[in-house]
Amino acid sequence: MDSLTQIVLGAAVGEAVLGKKIGNKALLWGAIAGTIPDLDVISNFVVSNKMQATLMHRAFTHSFLFAFLMAPIFGYAVQKLFKNTNTTFRNWTTLFFWGFLTHILLDVQTSYGTQLLWPFHNRLAISNIFVVDPLYTLPFLIFVITVLFYKRSNPKRAKINRIGIYVSSAYLILTLLIKGYTYKKFTNSLAYQKINYNRIETGPTPFNAVLWYANVETDDAFYIGAYSLFDKSDFIRYKKFDKNPILRNSLKEYQTFNEMNRFSKDWYVLTQKDSTTYYNNIRFGLMGFEPDNRDFFFSQKINIKNNDVLFESERKKFKNNKKPSSFIKKMVKKIFIRAKGIKQ
Repeated sequence: MDSLTQIVLGAAVGEAVLGKKIGNKALLWGAIAGTIPDLDVISNFVVSNKMQATLMHRAFTHSFLFAFLMAPIFGYAVQKLFKNTNTTFRNWTTLFFWGFLTHILLDVQTSYGTQLLWPFHNRLAISNIFVVDPLYTLPFLIFVITVLFYKRSNPKRAKINRIGIYVSSAYLILTLLIKGYTYKKFTNSLAYQKINYNRIETGPTPFNAVLWYANVETDDAFYIGAYSLFDKSDFIRYKKFDKNPILRNSLKEYQTFNEMNRFSKDWYVLTQKDSTTYYNNIRFGLMGFEPDNRDFFFSQKINIKNNDVLFESERKKFKNNKKPSSFIKKMVKKIFIRAKGIKQ
């Protein structure tokens, strides 16, 4: 999830563990604990191989092993800072453990997922919530901010914090139920259209849990469809993307290409434009869901150099845009319009 969400979740956890003993400092240290696992983004600046940096994100720092090993270390260090208070090494270890673990478990529910069982490379991703979802974060944030205005001895403080945790957790449960409901809509539609598939993956589109996408793999192609809870029809139109097996096979001799496939779980489409080949990780969806849209969120140029594949992020073109915010607004508008549903 985004940094703000993890800060809010961490603060709520810190309050639940140590709020009665140290008041608002518990919120602060909980927020810090909720941020620490994402410090693995430093690899983007210290690792020259961007592919390795991508694979390192949400790896060790997002694993059970990290939570168990590092919580006592951070707990010991911080307890030394607060040795004159009534807090203990166990208190601080508990705060950091739950701060780390809740961060990790929340990230598991996104499409990006985490290597929860690191050092095993399998990336677990439930895909029931987008990495930025205001309906999860904003109500939770309001409860955490409200807690700040009560003294640590006031029983209302702990009650408000618990309500915030319950509400946010209930929303996550709701997204799981919606995922199950929309999954059935997708599979029924595929059966009706007689599309025989090998595997299917579904998830929410950016910033909401109303509009959902499905990636579908057959022997020779990928199909991508979208369904809104407000659609009046159960018929789902799918965009077809050929697998381009000749090009795929020609690139599989390169190690970096295979590492990228491990990251994408082989959910990728290769496209070509003006003699340039693009690697599109379809697990992160399309930028819009109008019928003619074929632009992906995760799209990288492929260059062959020194007998290996180099990936160049397409996000550079947005950085060079004089008004990048206009692009985001346009994208959000497209998603909102589609989320309103197809009337017939």
